[in-house]
Amino acid sequence: MKKNITLLLIACFSVFYANAQVNLKSFKNNGTTVVSNKKELVLTWPAGESAVGKMILNLDNAKPLFTSLQFGKKGALKEIATNLDPAFVLRVGKRTLSPSSGGWDVFFDRVPTRPYTTNLVKFEKGATSVSTQGAQTIVKIASVSAETFKGALEITLYNGSPLFNVAAVVATAKDSTAILYDAGLVNKKEVWANVAWSDVKGNILKDKGVKTDASKNLEVKYRTVIGENNGGSLALFPAPHQYFYPLDEAFNLKFTWKGSNYLNLIPDFGIGIRQDPVGDKRFVPWFNAPPHTAQRLNFFCLLSTGKADAALTAVKKFTHNDSYAVLPGYKTMASHFHNEFISDVVLSGKPIPEKPEFVDVLKKAGLNIVKLAEFHGPGHPKGPDSIRLKELDALFTQTKRLSDPNFLLLPGEEANNFYGGHWLAFFPKPVYWIMSRNNDKPFETNDPKYGKVYRINDKAEMLKLLEKEKGLAWTAHARTKASTGYPDKYKDEDFFKSETFMGAAWKAIPADLSLPTLSKRVLNLMDDMANWGLKKHVISEADIFTITEQNEMYAHLNVNYLQMDKVPNYADGWQPVLDVMRKGKFFVSSGEVLIPTFSINGKGAGETLKLDQAGKANVSMQLNWTFPMSFVEIVSGDGQKVYRDKINLNTTQAFGKKDFKWPVNLKGRKWVRVEAWDIATNGAFTQMVWLE
Repeated sequence: MKKNITLLLIACFSVFYANAQVNLKSFKNNGTTVVSNKKELVLTWPAGESAVGKMILNLDNAKPLFTSLQFGKKGALKEIATNLDPAFVLRVGKRTLSPSSGGWDVFFDRVPTRPYTTNLVKFEKGATSVSTQGAQTIVKIASVSAETFKGALEITLYNGSPLFNVAAVVATAKDSTAILYDAGLVNKKEVWANVAWSDVKGNILKDKGVKTDASKNLEVKYRTVIGENNGGSLALFPAPHQYFYPLDEAFNLKFTWKGSNYLNLIPDFGIGIRQDPVGDKRFVPWFNAPPHTAQRLNFFCLLSTGKADAALTAVKKFTHNDSYAVLPGYKTMASHFHNEFISDVVLSGKPIPEKPEFVDVLKKAGLNIVKLAEFHGPGHPKGPDSIRLKELDALFTQTKRLSDPNFLLLPGEEANNFYGGHWLAFFPKPVYWIMSRNNDKPFETNDPKYGKVYRINDKAEMLKLLEKEKGLAWTAHARTKASTGYPDKYKDEDFFKSETFMGAAWKAIPADLSLPTLSKRVLNLMDDMANWGLKKHVISEADIFTITEQNEMYAHLNVNYLQMDKVPNYADGWQPVLDVMRKGKFFVSSGEVLIPTFSINGKGAGETLKLDQAGKANVSMQLNWTFPMSFVEIVSGDGQKVYRDKINLNTTQAFGKKDFKWPVNLKGRKWVRVEAWDIATNGAFTQMVWLE
């Protein structure tokens, strides 16, 4: 009898599976349950704190995809939204791929100045599968298409959180392609009772959901727009850094939208995210879309049983309220800001504010140390002497005035003379120097007003100055912008081999939505420099201009966590900052992933480890994260090749902290470092451990 019942159940399941046309072969029990019934797919997942999320999908092309989204305690679920469809708009343009501009690493491109198309992504429900990857459950529905791009829709649920991701994953065979995308959820029948968002000052604003309201672009803080109903709220937002391709300015370009008939392409009422195709109207490179790469046009949704403000509070936790979290034993440092406060305000005749807006913005971002890059355009680095020295004196006076015990504002410049390409100079105290020297002037003089003054004539004297004043230099935006080809072109020069030349700076240039990480450009350079046999380090750089409360600052920022117990006093100089950088005692982070501890066989970043003959080692590190983690990669090299050991972390859940230890064979290797990335491509990376 028992055997007959089993056979009957198998037969029933086979019929049920055939009717459902949903492939469940790759689905495994991870706490999420999946029930398929004809054209309906029901997923229930553990959403943290004894709550569950429930998603009912309709696979009939004539019906909205999201029949129901529910959240709450088991047995008491609240319906947050019904009858929603995903919607995507794909802009397709032409990439400039000149080798002289960096090829796919190009920044100096103006895609929207050339013809491009704006396309509604077509979604036709077809073959459907459900698969499991650790604590993640992925629903894949074919197919989506736009212009030459084709692919499938993917919905990813994350155990432990009411978070899910919706993505149109598409690829093209066409070369030299750049893209942008807008996306969102549209209501086929009902509309939201209210649509809410935070203005740039942090105030919650709400509009009634009215189906006849024309679409409107919203200037928001925290990149989030929220649909609110009686049962709760749904917050919709992009990956906090990946979605924002590199620009010179961090202007708030109204990155969300709400309403009907968006772009005259999406007739239904919706809420979503968007990009302004003309960007900051300077250099606008869009996203890279190399041939046959799976571009993830994606957004996140977070369910809440509360009102819109509760949903936004939950979203803000993923980015520590758009600030860099305090980490004991570390101080946060950001570099490369062309704010031009000295030229545009202090020396312009304008009133000098006691508390400039840009300082307040940087403090609120959780930054302890900020290195400026003034005089990038309006300054006079080569003189005349009287103007140059006046500019430097104003810079030193103001940075000292605006520093305090927990915030150190440091003078700095993007020197861009003598060495080739663009590079930054950084001294541990105020130094008066002029980037030119007439033959009748000596290298060093004593000025009655400013004291010691240096005049630099060539790269040899530049190196001499850095050595004498214990300064550091590094390549800015290496291998792109005006540093295309650098530091490769001067890797054999004495100044580059010197201890005064720290290495290079990292920023997410270019942007590519097919990568599980942010940009690899400088990370690849980091490995190359180590394989050249040089002990160099890589810090992060912001490389942006204006800094205002209105701007979308966090998306364009990154940070260095320096191993320091306190912020130096400006008056005493900031040699400890340069010492930490020179020794590699720091890690770089986008903010969401932190590495409080890291060692290999007891040796930390910047230190040298002597391996035994077998080359066996153990990587030990602690990770803190907000979004669920994706993977860790142990990267090493032997002087010629680069090796990568990838460790999958897809069993992690949101908001975790854990000590990890992994064995690794490093026989024959000369260096090793570690990267850690989450599901939203936020990440952190260590500096090198050198091997003997």
